[in-house]
Amino acid sequence: MSMESTEVKNAVIDAALAHVAFDGWSEATLRAALTDAGVSHGLGRALFPRGAVDLALAYHWRGDARMVDRAAAVSLADMPYRKRVATLIRLRLEEADKEAVRRGSTLFALPQHAGDGARAVWHTADTIWRTLGDTSQDVNWYTKRATLSGVYAATVLFWLGDDSTDHQATWDFLDRRIEGVMKIEGLKARCAANPLAKLAATPLSWIRAPKGRDDMPGRMS
Repeated sequence: MSMESTEVKNAVIDAALAHVAFDGWSEATLRAALTDAGVSHGLGRALFPRGAVDLALAYHWRGDARMVDRAAAVSLADMPYRKRVATLIRLRLEEADKEAVRRGSTLFALPQHAGDGARAVWHTADTIWRTLGDTSQDVNWYTKRATLSGVYAATVLFWLGDDSTDHQATWDFLDRRIEGVMKIEGLKARCAANPLAKLAATPLSWIRAPKGRDDMPGRMS
C-alpha cells in the first residue's frame, strides 16, 4: 500500500471514531467518515471493499502497527519474558479506543464476521510474538499464537468492563493470566522430556509455520 493511501485510510479511520460510539462500525459510520475526511465514496469503496467490516479491521491493524512503534521506545530486552508479553499487550490496549473496541466486538460476534474477528486477534498475537523475536518454525509457532490469542481476548473482555483507576484491575488480571500460561509451559517442558511424550509428538513434527502472512495457515513438510 502506498504512503498516500495509508494516509487517506488513517484520515477516514480518525473521522470514523467520532461516529462509532453512536452508529457502531456500520455503513452509516463509513459514509459519514468519508464525508468528514473529504474522501470520495468511490475511493472509499476501493480502500474498504467490504465496507464497514474492512474499516473496523483497518482500525485494528493500525492498532497493532502502533503497538510495534511504541514498543521500539521500551527496553523490552531488560525485562523478564512474561513482563515483555504483558507490556506489549498493555501497549496495545492503551492504543485502543474502548468504545471502538466494544463496538468492534459486537460486529465480530456476528456469524458472518466471526472469522474476521478471529483473524484480527490472531494477527495481534502474531505481531506480539514477531516483536519479541520469535523464530519458531514448527508446531510451536501455532501453539504460542493460540495461547496468546486466548490471553489477549480474555484481557480485552475484562478491560472493556474495567472502571478501576488507570485500568489497574486489567493489568492485574493480565499478570494472572500470563502466570497461568507460564505454569502450563513449565508442565509442557517436563512432559516433553518424557520418551512417551516425544513419541506421541512425532506426527506433529511435520508441521511448519507459514513462510509469511500470505501463506496461512502453514504447510506440511
